[in-house]
Amino acid sequence: MSKMGIVYLVSVVVANIGFTHLPMIPLPYGGVLAPMSFLVGLVFVFRDYAQREVGHKVLGFMGGGVLASYILADPFVALASAVAFAISELVDWLIYTVYRKPLRDRILVSSAVSTPVDSAVFMLMLGFFSWYGLVVMVASKMVGALVVYYSLKRRG
Repeated sequence: MSKMGIVYLVSVVVANIGFTHLPMIPLPYGGVLAPMSFLVGLVFVFRDYAQREVGHKVLGFMGGGVLASYILADPFVALASAVAFAISELVDWLIYTVYRKPLRDRILVSSAVSTPVDSAVFMLMLGFFSWYGLVVMVASKMVGALVVYYSLKRRG
């Protein structure tokens, strides 16, 4: 079995457990931030690496992630989590597949497109959407992609 596929799936499970048990952080100008948003940003990167390792078979791991999102999330957020995960991960998969640039660029671009989708769908479905909250959530999720991007860029 794929090592990165397992890392990807485990990160989804950990994120959903964290969303269920860690309280949201109120933001100074309204809205909230989920502490697990930082891990979710890495989930998109792990998905890219898993796709690099197993190709389109990553869709099976994505299906497992959707199922885990639905089962492990708090009942209040289960549907929103599963739907946001499914849509944004498919967007990430599509961008990563179509965008034929070096790995670091594919990771950055696919994350930059999929993380706003993930955050917006999740917040809208739960009824706490705000533009400020969206910007903060997306920024927190992009931290992992930016770290990986600059790390790969430094290597050449």
